[in-house]
Amino acid sequence: MTTPLRLVFMGTPELARTLLLGVASAPWIRLEAVVSQPDRPSGRHLQPTPPPVKLAAQELGVPVLQPLKARDPEFLNQLRHLTPDLILVAAYGQILPAALLEIPRWGCLNVHTSLLPRWRGAAPIQWAIASGDPETGVTLMKMDVGMDTGPVLNRITTPIAPDETSQSLHDRLARLGVDLVLTTVPDYVSGHCLPVPQPQEGVTHARKITRDDGRVDWSQSAAFLDQRRRAFTPWPGAYAFIPGTPQPRLLKIHSARPDLRPVDAPAGTVLSSGPEGIVVACGTGSWVLTEVQLEGGRRLSAQEFAAGHAVTRLE
Repeated sequence: MTTPLRLVFMGTPELARTLLLGVASAPWIRLEAVVSQPDRPSGRHLQPTPPPVKLAAQELGVPVLQPLKARDPEFLNQLRHLTPDLILVAAYGQILPAALLEIPRWGCLNVHTSLLPRWRGAAPIQWAIASGDPETGVTLMKMDVGMDTGPVLNRITTPIAPDETSQSLHDRLARLGVDLVLTTVPDYVSGHCLPVPQPQEGVTHARKITRDDGRVDWSQSAAFLDQRRRAFTPWPGAYAFIPGTPQPRLLKIHSARPDLRPVDAPAGTVLSSGPEGIVVACGTGSWVLTEVQLEGGRRLSAQEFAAGHAVTRLE
């Protein structure tokens, strides 16, 4: 490229922050502005807290726009006045209207943390792990008005390790996303990389994660439960309940491992407690809990917890 690409970056959480900082220093980019979601109340006192991308933009000395809605006419006019050549999007948090997609010369490119068309939607990293996928990756696509339905420019693949959590995978995919953008965008704007429509087969949807997704269903297999624990780390985590009065007590499960050997006991039965962990019967096999935390208490090894709590069943 003979002249720098006038770029607007749109994103909100930590993933997008990594991408912004990774691409901002490219010599072929001229970063005109950063767009992020508005500050949200956070913490005990619900003080307005800026999102990670806004903080990164301030570090870079780049103007920040925070419209309540991406379709706001005043915001769209602000974008038009910036005359961007390209808008790069990563985990912005809203579906962009057609009026916005049409503004930049080279369109809007989205960095999506899955191998599209698998896991379109809000939580692709978590659902890839929760579903036992052997691999995932990052896709760079040209956006259309659908949710992650646009044609693909390029992608990078990475295996999902047996002990992978959504946090560790998130961090790796963010770094891979930087590499993908830096290697693909110059070819795209020079006409050497053409968007390819996504296949109709293999489409899956990654819905938003809720707190209820962390609730352990002991009727499932131990392997399934461990996939979900890793998928929902750090949030909402995995948790079960210790029966009791006046009400059950919530038990967070921070670390565990599946034991696939058959067991002959109702699901949720605590088979043993000791140095090896708290062994709980599942629909198939058993789940060995190695680090837990009673709500309101501190994290304990299973051995420490078992020494002070006699638990025969988890719900």
